[in-house]
Amino acid sequence: MSAKRIILNETSYFGPGSRKIIPEEVKRRGFKKAFVVTDKELIKHNVTGMVLAVLEEASIPFSIYDDVKPNPTVANVQSGVSAFKTSGADFILAVGGGSPIDTAKAIGIISNNPEFSDVVSLEGVAPTRNKTIPIIAVPTTAGTASEVTINYVITDEAEIKKMVCVDPNDLPILAVIDSELMMTMPKNLTAATGMDALTHAIEGYITKAAWEMSDMFAIKAIELIAEHLETAVKEPTNSAAREGMALAQYIAGMGFSNVGLGIVHSMAHPLGAFYDTPHGVANALLLPYVMEFNISANPKKFKDIARALGIPHLCSMPLEEAAEAAITAVKDLSMKLDIPTTLRHIGIREADLPALAKAAFNDVCTPGNPREASVQDILAIYRKAF
Repeated sequence: MSAKRIILNETSYFGPGSRKIIPEEVKRRGFKKAFVVTDKELIKHNVTGMVLAVLEEASIPFSIYDDVKPNPTVANVQSGVSAFKTSGADFILAVGGGSPIDTAKAIGIISNNPEFSDVVSLEGVAPTRNKTIPIIAVPTTAGTASEVTINYVITDEAEIKKMVCVDPNDLPILAVIDSELMMTMPKNLTAATGMDALTHAIEGYITKAAWEMSDMFAIKAIELIAEHLETAVKEPTNSAAREGMALAQYIAGMGFSNVGLGIVHSMAHPLGAFYDTPHGVANALLLPYVMEFNISANPKKFKDIARALGIPHLCSMPLEEAAEAAITAVKDLSMKLDIPTTLRHIGIREADLPALAKAAFNDVCTPGNPREASVQDILAIYRKAF
């Protein structure tokens, strides 16, 4: 049997207000100036400002790079690398959802591995030699878990595709999961990012590479999401729900980062590349359709998912019925959160489905799916979801 690998980041802090630990960690590590990677919306709503205030209070200088798209592009990364070079900074402070943190990872990797400056050569498992510029990651959404994963996603606009980059050298040296920074997320973003975290946990649990260590993370994440997501959406200032989701998405990341994902992500990535569909929305919409396709691969694990989602009386049900209960529970949760239920509802064109299916089949996540999926299988799922 081949050896199983697990990679986790060095240090993380959790809890409301935990951003206040950043100056202590910066000074302990001997850093002098921050290159802050964020986006204009977070600047506008003063979410980034809550972190910058901590730097200012501690007299830590910084420069800001906020030219990050919701689905960050090769151009975003290349302009960020250039800005970092001229900034005089010696570490990167990534503040935001997956987009700023993913962009920061690519900037950090290329800055220390300039032979990958075309960005596109980072796709897949790139043979980088050097660790990224030190990154402190401060997530402001409860979904992607980019702060704890070895993955990042960049859009290649020339080829109209999302590149999934997998590199242990990209891990942030420090993650600060401060739920106070998530309080101003609008309901639709809370719902979409929360369902993204649920997708990570479910796909990570049933993927081919899953094992006891990753299963532990996935099941706990599902339990926490079942307990807290609906409340976080409907009561945005509920601190317990926000903290629960902040923890859940991180735990889900610890799992899937080490075992991979499946075709929910394979199918979501082309939607982002073709249509700029928010990643969480794409995952949330597709999840139940793909679960229906995958259920036959491991009904026992689907029963475990149903249990983690809080479905009662599973012991008295036949295995197939208990497994189906997991899909019903995911559909019910999506409905409560007002997640779109069809691709037509989010502006996908039926004529594009064959091209989307081909792109999804070629995605790096496809081999991890628990059930083998051909281009035609994926196209059939897209059509069902349409």
